[in-house]
Amino acid sequence: MTGDPRLVVISNRVAVPKARGAAGAQGGLAGALHAALKDRKGLWFGWSGEESESGRTGHIDTQTSDGVTTATLDLSQRDIDEYYNGYANSTLWPLFHDRLDLAEYERETAKGYERVNERFAELGAPLIDAEDIVWVHDYHLIPLGERLRSRGLKNRIGFFLHIPWPATRMFVSLPYHERLVRTLLFYDVVGFQTQEWLESFLHYCENELRAEVDKASGTVTFEGRTTIARAYPIGIDWEHFSKLGENGEARQAQQRLISSTRRRIAMIGVDRLDYSKGIPERIDGIGRFFDKNPESIRDLVFIQIAPPSREDVGSYQEIRAALEQKCGQINGARSEVDMVPIRYVNRGYSHAELFGFFRGAKIGLVTPLRDGMNLVAKEYVAAQDPEDPGVLILSRFAGAAAQLKDAVLVNPHSPDDIAHAIRIALDMPLDERKRRYEKMIATVRDDNVQNWTRDFLRDLSEA
Repeated sequence: MTGDPRLVVISNRVAVPKARGAAGAQGGLAGALHAALKDRKGLWFGWSGEESESGRTGHIDTQTSDGVTTATLDLSQRDIDEYYNGYANSTLWPLFHDRLDLAEYERETAKGYERVNERFAELGAPLIDAEDIVWVHDYHLIPLGERLRSRGLKNRIGFFLHIPWPATRMFVSLPYHERLVRTLLFYDVVGFQTQEWLESFLHYCENELRAEVDKASGTVTFEGRTTIARAYPIGIDWEHFSKLGENGEARQAQQRLISSTRRRIAMIGVDRLDYSKGIPERIDGIGRFFDKNPESIRDLVFIQIAPPSREDVGSYQEIRAALEQKCGQINGARSEVDMVPIRYVNRGYSHAELFGFFRGAKIGLVTPLRDGMNLVAKEYVAAQDPEDPGVLILSRFAGAAAQLKDAVLVNPHSPDDIAHAIRIALDMPLDERKRRYEKMIATVRDDNVQNWTRDFLRDLSEA
């Protein structure tokens, strides 16, 4: 990519090389962005994840490693409470995941969200040169494009939303919803995970904002500006992840899982502990399966890995308590002296270990109530043995369901539907498992994160 303009990535958090052990060592989005930044001798700007010391709110910590410069700012405790825990994760996150019952609308947190976006613009704008291409990521920073434009930046600026965009009837419950969408239209390109989320956004622009929308070209024209809006389904880092299977850590994790199951079939779920992931509903479905198939206690074990997240937000504390209670009830009723039907693990594992766990599990259970994409579904497929692949049970409300149509698709709200899908997975013959796997693995391999990055930056460069 020599000769291309420099790339500036702005996101809530930054994968600082020293925190990752070595530049480029991490797969997934961070690895793909790092590769694109390295090609363009780029800059990655965002929050350090740290609380600022007194008097250091305007300080930027910069470092360069492997051709990529990272620039991070600290936030005050008030900023963290209002912008991050508050408006981003207690207002936008639940609303965009169809949880109006959990969305909190507080004037002070909304002000904090605007204030931190202004801080990002104030500190980030001087780092951006006139020819740079700027790529802003996710719901934390929706207004940032407008804030940068107000400081005179005429660069090509793109935005990608990693979570769903809500239906118009849901979105209008947000106070000042029109203001938020107006800020999105200051970007040159706005990207969504699926065609469904894109259509929801265009519907809002046309029917609420009265913007001129050309659905064929995906353009929105409003107050003299035209924005391109398109779907760019994100993928995994195929090469990086598939090579993990050759890793001793992955093989050891696979053997640990297999030997610990005592010849039972392992079924696995791996999710950040979040109410959007549908984990309590999943446990209800597994409970329903064991109610209908009590003899399967000796044939099947479910392993749920759920690292904690956002522990300062009350709704996350509640889901952890509910999950522990549900697992405890099923295990209390169904366990034998020498085995339990559900293992609940409240910690994280390395990518290599997860590869091994996925390879050793004959059923992958990925049942979010709503999800922008869900890369765990794609990682589970990527980790399978082509000669004896496992079965992916996938929520039809995950973005990945639009691409992985050969998974066993379920309604995650229905315990009966989940229980029925588990029965289908257990009974599925090898030839059908291989047929489904071969179709899904082609999608996972070809629609990888590098192609996603390339497609978005191509459209932004041409905007």
